[in-house]
Amino acid sequence: MLNLYDTATQEIRPLRQRDPGTLSIYLCGPTVYGPPHLGHGRATLVYDVLRRYLEWTGVNVRLVSNITDIDDKIIDRANRESRPWEDIAHKCESIWFKAMESLNVLRPTDVPHATEYVQQMVDMIAELVAANRAYVTDDGVYLAVESVDDYGLLAHQKLDDMLAGGGDREVFGAGNKRHPADFALWKFSKPGEPSWSSPWGEGRPGWHSECVVMSLSILGEGFDLHCGGADLRFPHHENERAQAVALGKEFAAHWMHNGFVVDAEGEKMSKSLGNVTNLLDLVEQFDARAYRFLLLQAHYRSPVRVGDNLEAAVSALGSLDSFAARAGDLLNSVPDPVVLEKFREAMNNDLDTPAATALIFDTVRMANTAIDAEDPARAGALASAVREMCGAVGLELKVAEDVPAEIKARASELDTARAAKDFATADAIRNELQAGGWLVETSKEGTRVRRA
Repeated sequence: MLNLYDTATQEIRPLRQRDPGTLSIYLCGPTVYGPPHLGHGRATLVYDVLRRYLEWTGVNVRLVSNITDIDDKIIDRANRESRPWEDIAHKCESIWFKAMESLNVLRPTDVPHATEYVQQMVDMIAELVAANRAYVTDDGVYLAVESVDDYGLLAHQKLDDMLAGGGDREVFGAGNKRHPADFALWKFSKPGEPSWSSPWGEGRPGWHSECVVMSLSILGEGFDLHCGGADLRFPHHENERAQAVALGKEFAAHWMHNGFVVDAEGEKMSKSLGNVTNLLDLVEQFDARAYRFLLLQAHYRSPVRVGDNLEAAVSALGSLDSFAARAGDLLNSVPDPVVLEKFREAMNNDLDTPAATALIFDTVRMANTAIDAEDPARAGALASAVREMCGAVGLELKVAEDVPAEIKARASELDTARAAKDFATADAIRNELQAGGWLVETSKEGTRVRRA
């Protein structure tokens, strides 16, 4: 059984299945107002690995991940660029899924959009107002957090110790709130802004009301697992949970949060700080598998720095591909059950992908030794185990192919141009190779070219 750290209880405990053989997961998806960055990539990859592993073990996973397609940041960008907000959301969503596809992330089972659930949000807010858990002001409707006994569970703080706001969101309407931590359920619209009808006036839902409605509508009460980045733990996830609790509903049974991607100084990467790296740029310059591999080498709850270690990841992937080419048909043998059991033990221990990755390379070394010893039975069992483990975490093995001499020559010319600091020529050669369907990976050792 998979044991995962639960943010609410602060302990590693079994991941319960409400319906045996099936796991229901809600993952907070993107607010589509710009290109995805490395932090977004980590969040989706961590839960893609979780999903793939569960499905590899025979569990049927239903993963719901939403799209926030109406938000202050979308409206702000639309106003700055004099474009319809719908155009911003639509195009940024397309870019999001293009990036996820390049990372080999499986598409969620369900992709609800916030704008599709506005009426359900209005209905939920009306229930909260009728129950005296929410109140109306001159700029919107707020949840009274003091009416929720265990508010602060995910933050591990008592209400009296908390400050308003948090995350990347501004505190909205602070002057109208009864308590500093009260948060907006409904925002009255300003002139020219998109709006929907409600009993309290034209407006739009607050960010925290979206996911609670969509998760409960699609997965039902007491769904198994709620996921997201550590920055969403408070206030977003806490405020989702508060609304469900205020309505007397059972919300998520287990909470999982992944760590940050940090820059060289250890600062969390975010658009608001300006230290983000565009995910699409990364996959254009490196083997897209490299980011997944790099993240597998770190525990999902730990911070990860992305930099020169991408080159090391590319090199490690090259060794795996070389092994796959050497093993050939041995990969199709019956996998070694002892190795796979060790793999399960690692993954079931709070998704310990560093231990699982180390096991993969240990098994590669043992398989190579068996091949050298001309022991095909042993080599085949180990090689097949490598293939199984890689598949379980979404790492595709690629058999290296011959690169034509003229392509190698152009890669060498690219290195010569870089050494002479003729970056215009180097970039032109890189663009030429990429246009021809080649992935161009440049490191301190030189330029490596392979089919994209």
